[in-house]
Amino acid sequence: MSMYPSLEDMQTTELIKAQVDAIRSTQQHNAMPSYPAQDYGAPSAPVLTLSRNGGSATYSNAMAYPSLRDFMGMELTEEMIRLNMPEYGAVAVSQPNSIVQHNNAGVGVIAPVSGTNSAVVKSMVTHGVRRAVVRKDAAGKVGLRVRAMNTGVFACLVMDGTPAAKAGIRFGDQILQIDGQDMAGLSVEKVHKIFKGKNPGDSFELAVRDRPFERSVCLVRDSSGCIGFQFRHGEIINIVKDSSAARNGLLTQHNLLEINGKNVIGLKDKEISKVIQATPGSALNVTIMPSFLYGHMVKQMDGSLFGKMDHLSPEF
Repeated sequence: MSMYPSLEDMQTTELIKAQVDAIRSTQQHNAMPSYPAQDYGAPSAPVLTLSRNGGSATYSNAMAYPSLRDFMGMELTEEMIRLNMPEYGAVAVSQPNSIVQHNNAGVGVIAPVSGTNSAVVKSMVTHGVRRAVVRKDAAGKVGLRVRAMNTGVFACLVMDGTPAAKAGIRFGDQILQIDGQDMAGLSVEKVHKIFKGKNPGDSFELAVRDRPFERSVCLVRDSSGCIGFQFRHGEIINIVKDSSAARNGLLTQHNLLEINGKNVIGLKDKEISKVIQATPGSALNVTIMPSFLYGHMVKQMDGSLFGKMDHLSPEF
């Protein structure tokens, strides 16, 4: 099954395909040479592990959130999900949105509207476990603080411009391993001791699990630059009728996490609006999380650290 970044991409691609099919039908009727068959879609795939620091995408069969039952002390049972996040009642491993482009005069382009914008592609949520390589800077800094709760270790602060930020670690991500060592049950002190034990310039590898129940939605600006939603305190409160946000399934009662991979958690509404306005191109990728779960995550973390948090544009 083909996957499209946005509804606009799907509709435009189908229109292109219909036009090309009509041309081929006419050519065959007139006994003219036809173009070779094209693949108009990307095949379905297992969980996609996608590097957020410019690396290549790799596929794996790892399970993601269907097996998740606890997040920061909140028991994510089916009943809990049904009562508080009914839109996530049937939790399944998300398939990545694929962008495929052929060179035959644009024929077969699966994202003709949003384009092959790398920021949009690489900021899509993959709902999987990924690897992140962190290299200590010359001062021996990592730029990452963690919080331990319910036998899990979570990133509670990723500072601007630090090795952790460049490696793609994000607020709320769960750190599963460091250089193959399981983090389950370790205290904050023991985890930070591992970081401190590395010398300046040393690299180490983290296994990181994405924040749960987040989703990414690709939106396309209209002729006036509107994408079609309103928010207050970072929470989406209204969807504009007949807008790209409405067509592509953006949801209210969800909080904004990222815009094209740029962390907006902790930013004021005016600052988030500036990020949206400053995002180049006609398409942007919005990452959201149910407000119910977002509120719990923020409550468990130290809100005073928001000002130091990584809010720089990711290096794609």
